[in-house]
Amino acid sequence: MQLHFEKWFESILPWVLDHGVKVLLILAGAYLLNLFIHKLIEKSVRMLVRPDNFLSKEAEIKRENTLIHIFSITIKTVLIILAVMMSLQEMGVMIGPMIAAAGILGLAFGFGGQYLIRDIITGLFIIMENQYRIGDLVTLENVSGIVEEISLRKTTLRDVDGTVHHVPHGEIKTVSNLTKDYSIVIVEVGVSYKSDLDSVIAVINKTGNELAEDPAWKNLIRKPIQFLRVDNFAESAIIMRMSGEAKVGERLTLAGEFRKRLKNAFDKENIEIPFNQVVVHQAK
Repeated sequence: MQLHFEKWFESILPWVLDHGVKVLLILAGAYLLNLFIHKLIEKSVRMLVRPDNFLSKEAEIKRENTLIHIFSITIKTVLIILAVMMSLQEMGVMIGPMIAAAGILGLAFGFGGQYLIRDIITGLFIIMENQYRIGDLVTLENVSGIVEEISLRKTTLRDVDGTVHHVPHGEIKTVSNLTKDYSIVIVEVGVSYKSDLDSVIAVINKTGNELAEDPAWKNLIRKPIQFLRVDNFAESAIIMRMSGEAKVGERLTLAGEFRKRLKNAFDKENIEIPFNQVVVHQAK
């Protein structure tokens, strides 16, 4: 048994020292080349992408990161395919028939390939037109979530429940970006019908201005939350609508803090936020 192992080891050792080392060099070279190209892509994108005056610095960085990610993942895929093919050839596998078979298989699946080409072309337009970026909150074909990844073929979203959705670009007809450059903050509150609306509006605007001037919150606010309009006459309350602008991703946080401060301000001014009421008239 030991003699058999020694003969096997002696026969395999020259192959390992020759072809095995070459395979390792190919894989290592592909890995190092991928790192180099990734750094080159990153520096090139940061330097060549023209700044958009309508985008914030944070939005510009997200745009650049999205482009870097897409270019890098494409180059990485190409390098992996080349490294695997070269390694197989070095190990004595004839890759010519494999390439030919792949071509025949590609023709066989040509109809399906049409959808792949459609996805890639649509993805290129999405990227070039900067419709959305990684980290944006979007709605794509009735699916909403945070953009976690963008490839040439599909966009990956994660919704509020943590569910991951993969949306092929060719299926996207309408894009709704809820966090493009900034977020709109909408707050509604009901006040009693006996309230002085001018006083209510003054308290609302004062609360919004104070929040915008607070050092802990001012950096999250693009435009203070202010009174917008009397929105509706409900059964037991007059609905007041307010709006403002927040930095991307801070809409819900800002709205929650404003509601808390507005409730305290209403309590100080004895402004009632009514609950549903039923008025009973007794027949005489």
